[in-house]
Formats: sequence, C-alpha cells, structure tokens
Amino acid sequence: MQEISVVSLIQAMLSPGIMISACGLLLLGMNNKYSLVVNRIRLLNEEKRKYMTKNEAGSFDYFNEQRLNSITEQLNRLYYRVGLVKNAVFSYSMAVAFFVLASLGIGVGAVTEVHTATTISMILFSAGMITVLVGVTFAALEVLKGYQIVEFELKVDE
Repeated sequence: MQEISVVSLIQAMLSPGIMISACGLLLLGMNNKYSLVVNRIRLLNEEKRKYMTKNEAGSFDYFNEQRLNSITEQLNRLYYRVGLVKNAVFSYSMAVAFFVLASLGIGVGAVTEVHTATTISMILFSAGMITVLVGVTFAALEVLKGYQIVEFELKVDE
C-alpha cells in the first residue's frame, strides 16, 4: 500500500470511531437518567409501602388517599419513562455495534480490495446513524414524559 492510501484508510476507519465516541457520551447521559428514574421509583415504592403498612386496618383520610393515588399514578408514568430510557440505551448500544462493524468492514475492504466490503460498510454506517436517530427520538420522548410527571405531581399538590 502507498502512504497516501494508508492515511486515507486510517481516516476512513476513524469516521465510525468518532460516532462511537459520540454514542458513548449519549450512553453516559442516558445511564445517568436511568439511575435517577429507577431511584425515584424505589423512593416512591418505599413511600407507598409505608402508607400501606400504616393503614392495614382502617381507611385513609382524604390527604393520605390523594397521596397514595398520586404515588400510584407517578409509578405508572415512571415505569413508562424508564422503558423509554431503556430503548434509548439499547438504540445507542446497537449504533455502537454498527459503527464498529463498519470500521472493521472498511479495514477488511481495504486489505482485501473487495468492493462489496465497502458497500456493506456504508450500509452498516448508515444503519448506525439511523439507530442513533431512533435513540435520540426515545431520549426526546423521555424528556417530555419527565416533564409531564413533574407537571402532574405539582398539579396534584395544588
């Protein structure tokens, strides 16, 4: 191989690498959101158990009944939200896999001079970009759902 073709090969293989780094940052943020949502679910479940234990024999007063209903509704909404985060994390992880395969395909295509490998690499890179778009869509939906949950909680306390 000539020196220019080696430099071109390295540049071509690094393009998916940049996207791998970008997905890594997106995954880091989503994992942080996942931890926060799961922690909130656990706290609400703990509060719900305390209410249920406190009131094993009798009925709740209006305030406690309202709070218990609010907790139940928030748990349902948070469960949906954690599903969106899971889908975003899965999408970003799949995108990383597509980018790694595209990078490997570029290398294999250059070494073996098989043109099919270049086409497959382009398809894999495009699939990775589409999968990132799907992940970003789930992340945006998760932000909207998070806002709706906070809005619900504030309205219940009015």
